[in-house]
Amino acid sequence: MTLLPDLLPDPAMLAKAETLTEALPYLQRYAGKTFVVKYGGHAMGDPELARSFAEDVVLLKAVGINPVVVHGGGPQIGSMLKRLGVESRFVDGLRVTDAETAQIAEMVLAGSINKEIVGWIGAAGGRAVGLSGKDARLVTAEKVGRSQPDKLQGIERHVDLGFVGEPTRVDRTILDQLSASGVIPVVAPIAIGTDGHTYNINADTMAGAIAAALGASRLFLLTDVAGVLDKEKKLLSDLVPSDVERLKADGTISGGMIPKMETCVHAIEAGVDAAVILDGRIRHAMLLEIFTRQGAGTLVRAG
Repeated sequence: MTLLPDLLPDPAMLAKAETLTEALPYLQRYAGKTFVVKYGGHAMGDPELARSFAEDVVLLKAVGINPVVVHGGGPQIGSMLKRLGVESRFVDGLRVTDAETAQIAEMVLAGSINKEIVGWIGAAGGRAVGLSGKDARLVTAEKVGRSQPDKLQGIERHVDLGFVGEPTRVDRTILDQLSASGVIPVVAPIAIGTDGHTYNINADTMAGAIAAALGASRLFLLTDVAGVLDKEKKLLSDLVPSDVERLKADGTISGGMIPKMETCVHAIEAGVDAAVILDGRIRHAMLLEIFTRQGAGTLVRAG
């Protein structure tokens, strides 16, 4: 039977149907799996991108995937400190955090930003609960130690970063309970130390630790770059840990990308199936990475 021209399907609608068909094997593969998503960068400051991100997370939950969101907030903390007249100092990309700065960081991260993300997810039709690593002792931390070279003395000197920590233990109980109840956990990178102090934790590091504890299928680090680019500025879409070491050695991976890639490698070594660096400024980048053959970022896998 031949269809009349005015009865032929709209090509745009056909393209959408084909996209859904392409997504089918990935929907089947990831049903029931856990994805940990570190949300940060400029995407957090753009209402349209924030709305798009929330819709993507709600979609993941709707198709049977269990997303856990871990968010950053460095620029927002910096802005608040500046407004309050508190000077910031950094060592190896980590903010030196005295007691006053730690209190402000917790207020911004666990208060303002956390609840804003919960609100976006709710507006997109999802159910989310905001918490920090302090809640239900989700994450236990210890003080980070750093050193810097003293060129005059020719030695390494210890640098006290204050209340900056790194995860030592993750109790996944509360995350499992929330996910099983149809709720999306949204986690602020604040944790309690064994010494009773509150510590600010790098959000990438926090996300990697949580992904490892959950045995996540994917760890996504949303950032402000497309991923790892080669010398010709072309995206490297598929790497294994040995590639990462080689690219660090020849300078292809440098600057702020080094700790992100190290987080990916550590997560994989701890049992996460794969980790992905994605450009959070691109709408639906996470869905393109998950549900299409081409992908959208740099994926690191065990090999």
